[in-house]
Amino acid sequence: MSPRSSVHPARLTRREALLFEAGIKLGGVFHQYLGMPVSAATGPGVARMIERAVALQPYVVAVRVAVDPGRGGPLGRGRYAYRYLVPEMLDVRVRLRDGTEEVEARLAHRADLRYPLMTVVRAGPVRKARRPRRA
Repeated sequence: MSPRSSVHPARLTRREALLFEAGIKLGGVFHQYLGMPVSAATGPGVARMIERAVALQPYVVAVRVAVDPGRGGPLGRGRYAYRYLVPEMLDVRVRLRDGTEEVEARLAHRADLRYPLMTVVRAGPVRKARRPRRA
């Protein structure tokens, strides 16, 4: 069992606290940025801005956001040719670490469920970096 979290008053392990934190970060992305105007030209910039904001938060060691404006609703015309950021456009991955524990989580729209699902991809000890193979 991993050592206890020093942040939460409840008796949580580091892994349990990281799982909680991952949900907070993905939920924050989901609820803070939906409705933002986005186009094919601005989608990558919106994704980088969300990454930089999430990376400021505790325990985050990696974050990757993809925004696909082509997965949205109707497109306006002329200078109003943009869509609003909707759940179907988002694919967000976060990796959090506390000591020797690490959690990876993802927010992605599941067409089969018609729902933006937040999932735990991995939880456990920090993985050791792989060494490149020599030719």
